Amino acid sequence: MNSWIGIGRLTADPELRYTQSNTAVCRFALAVDRPFRQGEQKQADFIRITVFGKQAENCGRYLAKGRQIGRAHV
Repeated sequence: MNSWIGIGRLTADPELRYTQSNTAVCRFALAVDRPFRQGEQKQADFIRITVFGKQAENCGRYLAKGRQIGRAHV
């Protein structure tokens, strides 16, 4: 099994929506810097994230563009 832990910044304000069954869905993108060597340009990976339920409501309420967050996938 693979695991991933990323720390980055939000590229835009999260989009909070509700399904027809009234389940919260929040989508946002996280820009994670890649490691680089001296003399190389910085690069970033853009990871799209979707969360559901109470966690989605909290993301929509407390997160904003430019905010640094961490995300783990285990």
